[in-house]
Amino acid sequence: MPLIFLLLALAAPLCAQKPFDVDALLKLARVSDPQVSPDGRTVAFTVQTVDVDANKRSSNIYVVPVSGGAPVRITHSGDRNERPRWSPDSRRIAFISDRSGTPQVWIMDADGSNPRQVTYLATGAGGVLYSPDGANLLFTSEVYPECGADNACNAKRLEEEKNSKVKARIYTTLLYRHWSEWQGARRRHLLVVPAAGGEVKDLTPGDRDVPPFSLGGPDDYAISPDGAEVAYVAISDEVPAVSTNSDIYVVPITGGEPTKITQNPAADNSPAYSPDGKYLAWRAQYRPGYESDRWRLVVLERATGNLTSLTESTDRWVTSFTWSPDSTRIFFTLEDRGRQGAQMVPVSGGGALTIVSGSRTIDDIRLTPDGKTLVYTQQTGSRPSEIFAAPSGGAERQLTHFNDVLLSEYDLPRFEEFTVEAPDQARVSSFLLKPPGFQAGRRYPVLFLIHGGPQGAWGESWSYRWNAQVFAGAGFVVVMPNPRGSTGYGQKFIDEINSDWGGKPFDDIMAVADYVAKQPWADPEKMAAAGGSYGGYMVNWILGHTQRFKALVSHAGVYDLASKFGETEELWFPLWEFRGAPWENPEVYEKFSPSKYAKEFRTPTLVIHGELDFRVPYGQGLQLFTALQLQKVPSKLLVFPDEGHWILKPQNSVLWYKTVLDWLTEWVNKPRVPAPQAEPAPQP
Repeated sequence: MPLIFLLLALAAPLCAQKPFDVDALLKLARVSDPQVSPDGRTVAFTVQTVDVDANKRSSNIYVVPVSGGAPVRITHSGDRNERPRWSPDSRRIAFISDRSGTPQVWIMDADGSNPRQVTYLATGAGGVLYSPDGANLLFTSEVYPECGADNACNAKRLEEEKNSKVKARIYTTLLYRHWSEWQGARRRHLLVVPAAGGEVKDLTPGDRDVPPFSLGGPDDYAISPDGAEVAYVAISDEVPAVSTNSDIYVVPITGGEPTKITQNPAADNSPAYSPDGKYLAWRAQYRPGYESDRWRLVVLERATGNLTSLTESTDRWVTSFTWSPDSTRIFFTLEDRGRQGAQMVPVSGGGALTIVSGSRTIDDIRLTPDGKTLVYTQQTGSRPSEIFAAPSGGAERQLTHFNDVLLSEYDLPRFEEFTVEAPDQARVSSFLLKPPGFQAGRRYPVLFLIHGGPQGAWGESWSYRWNAQVFAGAGFVVVMPNPRGSTGYGQKFIDEINSDWGGKPFDDIMAVADYVAKQPWADPEKMAAAGGSYGGYMVNWILGHTQRFKALVSHAGVYDLASKFGETEELWFPLWEFRGAPWENPEVYEKFSPSKYAKEFRTPTLVIHGELDFRVPYGQGLQLFTALQLQKVPSKLLVFPDEGHWILKPQNSVLWYKTVLDWLTEWVNKPRVPAPQAEPAPQP
């Protein structure tokens, strides 16, 4: 090596690393969905990249040897290539691609060659599965119920809807809109097509979405090992807006009458057959109407009908699972105190054994067919997801390194953790992130991030929407408390937020703030708080209950509980959280509505909302901004007409981070604002 290059190579590690920012965040490759080939040699997976200038995301499929080696990209056409699923002989991969104009099911050879389109549906396709016998492909499509799998009928209806001059909507039942979409005339159904191509059949005809809406987790449908049967999740309750009762059904893959196999009045999700076909496992909740009940792992012995809860002694949520190849064990992930590890339990029952743990979050666990290697994604608060393999009895190895070069340019501090005691002696944990180049003896502005849910949590994981590294890169010490209601600390800790939204959780956060204010690295006169959804609610509650923060950011925050009840869609949520509707339990709605304390608002507040947010409709943000403005509290309103509960479009994300950081930086460095004097109301 020439001397000049040797010197440059030696000097490179000594170069100062940059603070992380939103531009770097959007350059990262997003690795997901690892799928191990049936021969155990290869992992297929998806990588999503962001094009900020084009304001879009693209995804492609890669493969990497389980034994290690360089990943190879095997899709090169279209913007969307995802959901790789192996044929049973490992020679082909089914996937979803929009290369022909709309998302359809495709099949390619394992090296990406010879791609061929399998479906040509006017309504598109998604969620593909290869049947274990290789004969069929199961997938989803949003069809008109009266058309089912009749493509000509669906195409005609789509064209009529597109060309109609009347865009009015008429409803006679609830759940007429959900998350960020109005309920239209189409429904998601499970369809099947021969892998060689041919007639498409609708396995779930009717007026319900199958599978129902999900924010993540394992698939809510599966194919039996012999390829003859499909298990799926459906909601049959008359009013799905007030019910969390999902059930598992089975139907022949050739079509026919479904059979309901669950009797639980609460949620049953994520069915998965054992490789030998003797068992069907799924995740279950036991309390009807409560979306944050503990997720258990249950298994049904098909021949006897015996149903066993395998994790009844585990006071944590089962988040995903996979069968061992010999059908004797189930490997599952669970959230515990801000981390997510993996455990194994015998199908016959007994104590679970931890197999992967540590300060990280692992997910998407898969086993090689010989049962000797576990493949999974892993992330931390300072590293986004990559794919790893852990051989039995061997050292863990990282299979992908898509972001190593980019991240080497940036200073990404590690998360720290501390615990404080709440007024009622409960232990409240928080994560802490110090800014790059942190200097002992110097005091820094502090930003409290308050998570949503409210049954959610901060943990050792990477986020693209509320990325702590971006906030730390702007010079803040970032504090992420997990107050009452947070998951991963036991079900009792979760349940203690029910009907007490502004009570114990507020006390917990204030206890964390008291502790932080006394630390030598914190400037107690430069503390701010920001949160989204329930985190936005807590920011709004803070507005009316303390002036200790210099600046606040309320994103998609609940402001007025009673009016929000009448606008939201998943009504089971407030019915459980507040023990009924506003006319049934008005005291709770009155007590914990931030709008009732508007006269106490003093803190400069940035209000953010998406017009397509039907979870927390954007009228909540407008009401908050109106109250702030009329009382002359410094405030700013940022509204995204093309976003829902989350800000997802790349350029909108850039604006979001810039606006939030500009607001926080401006106000934490200003002298405190004196109490505003509202104009007296005009007299008639």
